[in-house]
Amino acid sequence: MTPFDLSLYLVLDPDLCREHSMVETTMAAIAGGATIIQLRDKEAGTDGLIRVGRELMQAMEGTNVPLIVNDDIDAAIAIGAHGMHVGQDDLPSQIARERLGPDKIIGLSIESEEVAQKVDRSIVDYVGIGPVFATPTKPDHKPAIGFDGLERLVRMVGLPSVAIGGLKGEHVLPVLESGADGLAVVSAICGQADPQKATADIAEKLKSARGHLT
Repeated sequence: MTPFDLSLYLVLDPDLCREHSMVETTMAAIAGGATIIQLRDKEAGTDGLIRVGRELMQAMEGTNVPLIVNDDIDAAIAIGAHGMHVGQDDLPSQIARERLGPDKIIGLSIESEEVAQKVDRSIVDYVGIGPVFATPTKPDHKPAIGFDGLERLVRMVGLPSVAIGGLKGEHVLPVLESGADGLAVVSAICGQADPQKATADIAEKLKSARGHLT
């Protein structure tokens, strides 16, 4: 399987990436220290995702940063992406694994203890836990769980985990203190005037926080 590092997980947002395209934002973020990229665009349709995803794969070649596709398995396969992220209302993770094969990364959204207890660790490679805070980039999200909820679910799941939901650089330390391996961000990078600097600032906070915790 493609190695992956959840430390600084960028979820692309097409609306926020209007000034800098998703490809431009991605490459700036990777230069700044992003460790994994997720292509998420609920309005693009499969063909639109494939078009952008292939551009991303070409641009990201040689960076060793994986590209994950949100929700759309047909797009993930056509793109040749490194993996796929599924939510609770999306394609079952078992079907995703059957279609993608053993070498692709599969991530799963976890929003509650009930869901956490049902995760199949033989299928899922990592979990996205949240939302930690309410966020306008995903208006249909479940109730916010806060850092206490994040810590509880991290311990319960026992898989590599990334926190998501309204997170910014200032939240790095409490995210790591919860036991999560990293944080997923959207508006903290997408839509920023200088995406590379915005990413580098978060990467530096991660380095500092890890030093503080050791």
